[in-house]
Amino acid sequence: MAEEFRKMRRNEQLLSQAETLGVLNKATSGVLALYDESGYPYAVPLSCAYDDGYIYFHCAPTGHKLDAIRHCDKASFCVIAQDDVLPDKLTSAYLSVIAFGRVCVIDAPEEQKRIARIIGEKFSADYREIYEKAIEGSVKSDRMRCIAFKIEHVTGKAGRQELARRRCAQAN
Repeated sequence: MAEEFRKMRRNEQLLSQAETLGVLNKATSGVLALYDESGYPYAVPLSCAYDDGYIYFHCAPTGHKLDAIRHCDKASFCVIAQDDVLPDKLTSAYLSVIAFGRVCVIDAPEEQKRIARIIGEKFSADYREIYEKAIEGSVKSDRMRCIAFKIEHVTGKAGRQELARRRCAQAN
């Protein structure tokens, strides 16, 4: 049975799917929200890389985040790509994305390497030799885990001020 996700209430602020994925693709970090074994939500800021329907992360091989993922694989991930406060207008010009999906811990060394390369390419494209060496060392010594977040539903939203600014820019 497919999950039912809420529709965004402010439809006029909804980004297109292409714009939403563009924000995710450019994002360097966001907050992963999990449900831990104590029954509390656990939200953790992480660096991220988006690739073909997945958001990838890397981390240490043990910790709260991994325990929470193993407890419940449902998660959400939030990116705030822009937040320009406009004090005189009592608002902000913002861009944000929220993704819902399932997360899993990647333990297989070859899959860890593949994901770590996606992350390395995003953050250190000009330093391939350095990140390749780091990946090999981390996998060989079992110092790293990767997390794969499969997106099931994603929406992007822009504040009315940001939408107005974009319309003006397109008109000129």
